[in-house]
Amino acid sequence: MNYINQQMPKAGDTVLVGLSGGVDSTTTAILLKEMGCKVIGVTMSLWDGTVVELRKDTNRTKIKEACFGPGEKQNIAECKKFCEEHDIEYHVVDVSKEYKEKVLNYYTSEYRSGRTPNPCVMCNRNIKFGAMLEAVEKLGVHYDYFCTGHYANIVRPEEGLFGTDVRPFMISGAVDSSKDQTYFIYRVPSKVLEKVRFPLSAIKKSEVFEIARKANLEAANREESQDFVGEEYRDSLFADKESIPGDIIDLDGHVLGHHKGIEYYTVGQRRGLGVAVNYPVYVHSIDAKNNLVILAKNEELNSSGLIADDFVWPGEVEPQDEFEALVKIRLASKPVNCKITRYVRQDGDDTEYKGQPWKIMFDTPQRAVACGQSAVLYKDGVIAGGGIITKVIK
Repeated sequence: MNYINQQMPKAGDTVLVGLSGGVDSTTTAILLKEMGCKVIGVTMSLWDGTVVELRKDTNRTKIKEACFGPGEKQNIAECKKFCEEHDIEYHVVDVSKEYKEKVLNYYTSEYRSGRTPNPCVMCNRNIKFGAMLEAVEKLGVHYDYFCTGHYANIVRPEEGLFGTDVRPFMISGAVDSSKDQTYFIYRVPSKVLEKVRFPLSAIKKSEVFEIARKANLEAANREESQDFVGEEYRDSLFADKESIPGDIIDLDGHVLGHHKGIEYYTVGQRRGLGVAVNYPVYVHSIDAKNNLVILAKNEELNSSGLIADDFVWPGEVEPQDEFEALVKIRLASKPVNCKITRYVRQDGDDTEYKGQPWKIMFDTPQRAVACGQSAVLYKDGVIAGGGIITKVIK
């Protein structure tokens, strides 16, 4: 299918830009200013102080940048300074309550259920492209477009999807495929995407740094954010409940060691397992019901497919028949050919699915498929849908 790139903001348009203080978002704002747009900056405040702060003498330059943490105060100060220097209207909206409910609580509950969550996916859907925009609307701020520094693009199909006449706004990849962020934003509804644009879609990351340096942006020398929360705060996030230790076993049920709590383990993990065996082992699966972490050899982590539910489809157009596409099972994985069919509940399957579940079978086996992660489908480089992995087909 052919897709049409959607027009970028033009001179005279009012554009709301999500600012984090990083090089991508500030460069986005600069590019829009140079295009003659009226730019309004907005930063979402997430940090509510409930997680223990690091020592006062900690040197922040040695802390890995994260989206959630006490460093937010400095980020906001840098964004404010940037906007003052470039005559940009600036707002900070407090969405910490929504973030705690829809991202932090999701993150901890998923890990405690033996699943591997992706908090960035939920943050983009519920906070950055959800609660933050709702908060801006309450302020009475009006805009023609909402732009961020994501490496992605917005397109529309020339024909209707799956035999319908619906031509929704959809997400496709950016020119710089090495920085692709479409996986993170696949759950953002088509209705919201109508006013969303990504000005960095046709620019490589190296060019972004070059533009930032020429504009003397401080962000050009700043370390990029890597995680939604730094590892130094992870223990604090789980401090509301005591961890329950249990056994670490192999596929035959032999006890290899003991874990401190299943929330500290993810499928595919090798380091920090604390077991002594004479061959490399990895987390194969997590049995939350019996509080077990199950290890196996690397070759035993392969799967032929998965079942996913809680799907989102562009324009809410759900396919009626099986189809073929590419699927990514995690951000870092390469897309693989697969066949997607409606899943029909089997005898003995008492899983509570969210909506219609779908079965995805890989053309080639995939390693370390993890329940809780997202399975994102691509056709012709455009996101065709995606859901949350519920079961793994070994």
